Amino acid sequence: MTTVEEIKALLHKNKVRFLYELKESKELILLLKKSATTKLSTEEKSKIKEQLLDICKTIPAFAIFLLPGGSLLLPLLVKLIPTILPSSFRKDIEDLK
Repeated sequence: MTTVEEIKALLHKNKVRFLYELKESKELILLLKKSATTKLSTEEKSKIKEQLLDICKTIPAFAIFLLPGGSLLLPLLVKLIPTILPSSFRKDIEDLK
């Protein structure tokens, strides 16, 4: 595979993951709205906690990526600290479809 094809494949994979993360964030908003009127189940509370943690992980990862050389630094940090990325970026791409 050429470098251009690898970059295209990586961009597509990350696009799918980003869209999945947005879908999960929409679910978070719905659950937060629901919590204002009804009591949430343990599973729903767990989903809220996971999504809020994912949002908290997204911000530093995005900030690192925007730094000069961040596109090189972020993959190194991911190898050292695998949990730095949101859950949708740690899942296999087939799990997201």
